Amino acid sequence: MKKLASIITLLTLSVAHMYGQETSKQAFEIKVITSVESIIPSGLGRSRLISSNDERDYKQFTSSRTEENNTRNKSKRKDIRLKNFEETKLLNFYNLGGIRFQNIAANDALISSKLTEMLSEGWDLMFITSAVESDAGKNDDNGIFITRYILKRKFN
Repeated sequence: MKKLASIITLLTLSVAHMYGQETSKQAFEIKVITSVESIIPSGLGRSRLISSNDERDYKQFTSSRTEENNTRNKSKRKDIRLKNFEETKLLNFYNLGGIRFQNIAANDALISSKLTEMLSEGWDLMFITSAVESDAGKNDDNGIFITRYILKRKFN
């Protein structure tokens, strides 16, 4: 009986502590890093690791449509574009001899270096998402492999 009373007391204190703490919103910033790796045969493509140095407020370029108001978004592309970004050259997946595994390993090392630096700066890797647009037939000589790394960290 004494043991049960101790457990109930401990449980009550834990619940009181949990609900008694002041709850505050966590403020985070999000960063997206994108790698674009060419899968165009003969090594003719361009591959890059891109990171924006500027911020954009999506609200400035967003409109809401309703049945009563069906006007389209009039944002200008030139206002959305930015010129302040970091661009790291990556190697293409192919060259004239075919697929280059050394190029893939070199890209992995560069991307790892970037992510390691960001983790040391307090960023946490939340998600990674990839997509590919590849050869769709005889007349399609375009292709990219794109990966987005989505990171977050607490505002200072």
